[in-house]
Amino acid sequence: MFEFLDFRFVDLLDILLVAFLLFNVYKLLKGTVAINIFLGIAIVFLIYKTTEALHMEMLSSLLGNLISGGAIALIIIFHPEMRKFLLMLGSTNLKGRKNLMKQLKFLRAEITIDLDVEVLLHTCEKFGKSRTGALIVIERNSSLDFLRERGDKMKIEINGPILESIFYKNSPLHDGAIVVRENQVIATRVVLPLSDNSTLPKRFGLRHRAAIGITEKTDAMCLVVSEETGEISFVVDGEFELYNGLNELQEKVRMYLS
Repeated sequence: MFEFLDFRFVDLLDILLVAFLLFNVYKLLKGTVAINIFLGIAIVFLIYKTTEALHMEMLSSLLGNLISGGAIALIIIFHPEMRKFLLMLGSTNLKGRKNLMKQLKFLRAEITIDLDVEVLLHTCEKFGKSRTGALIVIERNSSLDFLRERGDKMKIEINGPILESIFYKNSPLHDGAIVVRENQVIATRVVLPLSDNSTLPKRFGLRHRAAIGITEKTDAMCLVVSEETGEISFVVDGEFELYNGLNELQEKVRMYLS
């Protein structure tokens, strides 16, 4: 009855690999509605394996059929998360060791992206005071080369005057978003995918919907300066990150870049 307790090294390795996989899936889903569904599925699967080990034939058979028949439903439910994961996996640049290590986070020590956060945020603060709209997409681990193809390719070191000239209302480059990699603007006039989230308040315009849309599909983060209110919004994982003051926002941006 308790033959499943015959424990081998391979069993330990199997448990560690499954735990590692589940932990990374949890990190991917953390902060989204899907995390509750994932935990529910994990509980059902745990009960199924327990009943199978205890030879409870009827219950294990019922749960087994439920799990095996729910594969298509899982694909539908977790479509945004699966898309985000596959996009991150497929965009790995094998030509550069640094980019590869950025993708495989579990193989590296902490790598901090070299971005002048202070200059970026103080410029956004200026935009807010002058009611200048801006949308800035900051690359993290997932490559945003596919976005770069949609706009004007650039390679400009970030500083205040450069950002101000890009988002100046009469500038030919101000329309759309800019993409930032490390401490460089790599694309301007980028058209971003809009979020399909119907629960967003109507006060949010296209810039905010675009910021939510791209952060739902990739691990990028966005800074949005509202043309109407001058407020700076910080968007990560399809959600607005709340903060108190520019100093706290600066710390949050640095934390997410680590």
